[in-house]
Amino acid sequence: MNQQLLAKTFVELADNLVADFDLIDFLRLLTDRCVGMLGAGAAGVLLADRDGELRVMAASDEQVRLLELFQLQNDEGPCLECFRTGTQVIVPDLTREVDRWPRFVTVAHHSGFGAVQALPMRLRDETVGALNLFRAAPGPFDPAATLIAQALADVATISLLQQRTTHRSTVLNEQLQTALNSRVLIEQAKGKLAERQGIDMEQAFTALRGYARAHNRRLADVARAFIDDSERLPGLGS
Repeated sequence: MNQQLLAKTFVELADNLVADFDLIDFLRLLTDRCVGMLGAGAAGVLLADRDGELRVMAASDEQVRLLELFQLQNDEGPCLECFRTGTQVIVPDLTREVDRWPRFVTVAHHSGFGAVQALPMRLRDETVGALNLFRAAPGPFDPAATLIAQALADVATISLLQQRTTHRSTVLNEQLQTALNSRVLIEQAKGKLAERQGIDMEQAFTALRGYARAHNRRLADVARAFIDDSERLPGLGS
């Protein structure tokens, strides 16, 4: 494991929330680093909105995003159970959980996943979401990697909740709602870019994110400009 990258990741996740905090990019960093450093095949993050309803806020690829959506739509799966209990749900072999989550196991298998661990994003008695790591092959998870993944989830959670007084709670709710709205824009932009350039949805996201970072802009703002064709975006075909 790259210890320098791990240390850098903890620092990045511990950054304070600021006015222009990009929640989606922050959570995508979390999923990407779990895949890149911890050997997960894919990762996703679910967060609760202001009404306590879980939403898919980040996914390392399109396939796992759809699987996370399937869990929410069917109210079934380890990630929901993790959020509701506030405890880890570790499943080394999904085929043994058919009776527990019959629809989820079938779809996860068809998506190429054989094992999953769902880790709570929790601080004390408040659970705000779940970090979910998927792997293709069944088998036990590395306890050391699980500890690091939970630590990353904990640091991310603290960053989200660190200033949560009555006033800051309102700010965080607004940020979550803004992120949900931004997610819709980004999905629309991904679809438009994928169709225009003949690429898949994950490649489209990578291109949008790369442009936003290269030009020091918010991902949602780039997505909106691309959808509206309101400005030239060299390299994105706009």
